Amino acid sequence: MSFRRLTTSIVFLAVFAMAVRVSTDTDTWWHLRAGWWMVEHGQILREDLFSLTRMGQPWIYPGWLAQIALYGAFAGLGYAGLNLLTAAAVVAAFAFVWRELEGPGLLRAFVLLLAAMTSAVYWSARPQIFSFLLSAVCLWALEGARKGSGKRILILPAVMALWVNLHGGFAIGFLLIGVYAAGEGIELLLGVALKQSSLAAAWRAHRASLLRLGGVLGACALAACLNPNGPAMLLYPFKTVSIGVLQDYIQEWQSPNFHHLEPQPFVWMLFLTAMAMAASSRRKAPVEWLGLFGFAYLGLVAGRNIAVFALVAAPTLSRHAESALAPIARSVAKGPQVPERWARVINAILLSLAVVAAAAKVSIPLATSVNVTALEERLPVAAVSYIQTERPPGALFNSYNWGGYILWALYPDHPSFVDGRTDLFDDEILRQYLTAWRAGEGWEEVLDRWDIRLVLLEPDAPLVRALESAGWARGYADEHAVVLLRGEGP
Repeated sequence: MSFRRLTTSIVFLAVFAMAVRVSTDTDTWWHLRAGWWMVEHGQILREDLFSLTRMGQPWIYPGWLAQIALYGAFAGLGYAGLNLLTAAAVVAAFAFVWRELEGPGLLRAFVLLLAAMTSAVYWSARPQIFSFLLSAVCLWALEGARKGSGKRILILPAVMALWVNLHGGFAIGFLLIGVYAAGEGIELLLGVALKQSSLAAAWRAHRASLLRLGGVLGACALAACLNPNGPAMLLYPFKTVSIGVLQDYIQEWQSPNFHHLEPQPFVWMLFLTAMAMAASSRRKAPVEWLGLFGFAYLGLVAGRNIAVFALVAAPTLSRHAESALAPIARSVAKGPQVPERWARVINAILLSLAVVAAAAKVSIPLATSVNVTALEERLPVAAVSYIQTERPPGALFNSYNWGGYILWALYPDHPSFVDGRTDLFDDEILRQYLTAWRAGEGWEEVLDRWDIRLVLLEPDAPLVRALESAGWARGYADEHAVVLLRGEGP
């Protein structure tokens, strides 16, 4: 085995081992419930059937196909199915990124692993993992077109038709096409401004690329209408980002907290890419600057955008790091070489060790017991079990963070008050939830309006203290959750 193949094999083994993890999070469960319903009933969900506050209201959501895929993986292989599906999407995404990286094998491996570390916070068993994969496909096609392989870009309308039925992140595809079109336009204008060519000559040089990108953008807009909700889906991303509560209270929509470890690789990758571009002797294309700093800005505004930044920055980092490190690479190449026969033996041993290490790591999150333990640490499993067993009557008020799990575990007896479907609840219901959770002014009216008889919250929620002061009884309590029951009084 050659050193090049060894490097490629080990880096993808490492990414796979990183990506096979306990992939369920609090939102996974409402996706699974929706997927279950569609499989059971043989039709696409078009209205809410799972919440107290939006029951029967139209529900426009672009992730129906992903929800069915997630439920299929879970129904077939349990937690292991979800974890493997998530890992497969991650590895496939980085396979497209790998094709666009430049430089020697070790440099490409370093860049890919850094991009994996940067985006890892995004990897979970949710429809967004398909957006991660299709963002990489979109970048691969656009980079190919920029480098002269124009046929790649022709797949983008088909990609968009699939994407719009998988996740609301299809808007990323339009952003990426827009970045590459803007980069091409800036190239044209710079040539004229710097008097390198006339406007007519610059237009002739860039016309084909601009028209191709414009045509693909239009075709993608038409392709995005191929979904159960038609052209209305084009407005979905704007509705989502217009919800004020998202930025104010939901972590993944907030700016990253750099006091935590998870966003640190984002800083490292941004810094290294900027340094590589500064030290590189290669020409810096406008699209590189736009992509790097545009998606860095989006990552600083909302942590969920960091994953796409990692995909966009990786080719730019490898391209300019290769140029900046070229003198060092030449001096290393002159050093002593291992005989080819021994090199193959050493490479085979190293690959075998990597396979064993990856298999050992992967086996841990595939075990059901590990996933159940993680579930019990994150969610009110025992409290929900109490409700399932004792079956207390009445409408439920629940923590937002647990709404998805309630859909999975308590449907149809206890619809959620709120859950992760922020596009469904919007500011109206979410602000009612926050008023009640905080025991703010008017919290009693919120609970009375929805005839709440049962509450499932964190022990430190202000509403817990307010309800106990008002005479509500504790039905169950542990370190994770409290179940409160309304008395018989008014």
